[in-house]
Amino acid sequence: MSRAFDHIDTWVFDLDNTLYPHHVNLWQQVDARIGEFVSNWLNVTAEEARRIQKDYYLRYGTTMRGMMTEHGVRADDYLAYVHQIDHSPLEPNPAMGAAIARLPGRKLILTNGSTNHVDAVLARLGIGDHFEAVFDIIAAELEPKPAPQTYQRFLTLHGVDPGKAAMFEDLSRNLIVPHQLGMTTVLVVPDGTQDVVREDWELEGRDAAHVDHVTDDLTGFLQRLA
Repeated sequence: MSRAFDHIDTWVFDLDNTLYPHHVNLWQQVDARIGEFVSNWLNVTAEEARRIQKDYYLRYGTTMRGMMTEHGVRADDYLAYVHQIDHSPLEPNPAMGAAIARLPGRKLILTNGSTNHVDAVLARLGIGDHFEAVFDIIAAELEPKPAPQTYQRFLTLHGVDPGKAAMFEDLSRNLIVPHQLGMTTVLVVPDGTQDVVREDWELEGRDAAHVDHVTDDLTGFLQRLA
């Protein structure tokens, strides 16, 4: 049976494609910048860079981790380049902010992105004041989700009891470890109204046993919880 929310005192949110709709395709800009970085660093064609980029993303959790492991890339150089994007497609979402504010307990962000990217996204959405802290890829010691040690670092650093926490994510595989730890898991999926730019595997897993709840409308879902 799906886990409920009546015992939850900590609400943990992924950032990209979770706190804003998939169809905004903001990540498409980051994705393009990653491809450019890989192409320039390895001096390969755009097509070969794309193949390498997606291979590393699937195998290492992030392309950055693959580039660090396989080619000695520095995280600071990578993050500074790939997050130089236009955040203007994001629009303020006061309804989501109000719903998050009404949730009982703490609200935290756990992301494979950088704090600078998080700050830019939250500023555009107008919801930054509702979160106590951000756990980014630097805090994770450059080990991205879904690495088990990343969740353990997060829980320890912020004193989170996983049995009293809920995790909201857009990638099913990133909910496997949280569910094993006892967290209530929510998969955020596209609403089907507009095209999204994602890999096929990124949209799989909504029927997996480690997914307690699925929503294509995070604001509405949170409003019903509150």
